[in-house]
Amino acid sequence: MMAKNCNLVSVLCVFLVLTLFNKPITVAGQNIPAVALFTFGDSNFDAGNKQTLTKTLLPQTFWPYGKSRDDPNGKFSDGLIAPDFLAKFMRIPIVIPPALQPNVNVSRGASFAVADATLLGAPVESLTLNQQVRKFNQMKAANWNDDFVKKSVFMIYIGANDYLNFTKNNPNADASAQQAFVTSVTNKLKNDISLLYSSGASKFVIQTLAPLGCLPIVRQEFNTGMDQCYEKLNDLAKQHNEKIGPMLNELARTAPASAPFQFTVFDFYNAILTRTQRNQNFRFFVTNASCCGVGTHDAYGCGFPNVHSRLCEYQRSYLFFDGRHNTEKAQEMFGHLLFGADTNVIQPMNIRELVVYPADEPMRESWVPPTSATVQLRESRGYEYY
Repeated sequence: MMAKNCNLVSVLCVFLVLTLFNKPITVAGQNIPAVALFTFGDSNFDAGNKQTLTKTLLPQTFWPYGKSRDDPNGKFSDGLIAPDFLAKFMRIPIVIPPALQPNVNVSRGASFAVADATLLGAPVESLTLNQQVRKFNQMKAANWNDDFVKKSVFMIYIGANDYLNFTKNNPNADASAQQAFVTSVTNKLKNDISLLYSSGASKFVIQTLAPLGCLPIVRQEFNTGMDQCYEKLNDLAKQHNEKIGPMLNELARTAPASAPFQFTVFDFYNAILTRTQRNQNFRFFVTNASCCGVGTHDAYGCGFPNVHSRLCEYQRSYLFFDGRHNTEKAQEMFGHLLFGADTNVIQPMNIRELVVYPADEPMRESWVPPTSATVQLRESRGYEYY
């Protein structure tokens, strides 16, 4: 009897082992290739580069910036920003550093984004996207080989400053002037993405512009009141965003089979707008004003030493920390959406899928214009559990 029991136990153990090996337990983010994350753009992705370029001390290097983690470090938030969360989900073990600071570890990526960056013109104490790409090229040979670059993720958010400056400088611009400016901006974006592609990058994440007219600083400067956005800026952002998907489709279609162009587009515009319109579903109680600042929407002067800014008691109830930038709570949501959301949020694939997609294969899917059904799906689902 004892021998039979031992044999039974042995059989069960073997069965258990075989089961575990045939159906391994998976964890979110497991089996992610060891690649890098490179970010380009403006203050939304700036990890501390602006402080390197300016001769004055920035408010973002002082409290209350970094409030949630008690760590003001040059980022335009009360804590981490979306690329920080994305890097964590990609199993990158170090913080993505600002590329312009000396003696930082760029082995798994770097931020080339700088506050006040533009696509056009010559921003003061900042870099255009083209200059950021050229800086990457200067650093490439000494830090990353071609195969590593090809498999890594290149994430871009830029254009907001171009449209904000245009609107301030051309308050009476008619529809044709607006369309011409959007064409200039998006053509420059296409050229700069092409330059980055020619440098060896193949996996791109392009974030659409936010509804710029709903930023607290814009509501405040244009006196929209608490319930309205400045629609002229929203219209410019929508015109810009409509060109992104088709542009990237063309770049992917015309890329040679030996050097595929892969991409995805994160619908940041609707991610912000949905949280503004249905704030309680996302546990935000204030979406039209900032946690830190002064003015009708508390949108100006956060962290400035000569400004008596108001600071909210609980920043996690706010969508915006200052007049233009989101709280860490919102940034974490965006990180989740970027990494794992469905195609109604990021398409044609999320970043988890983009990272594991073979770098040597052309994309099988393309970006498609959102349909009314997609919009209805988004409105009915929400993301209530963040």
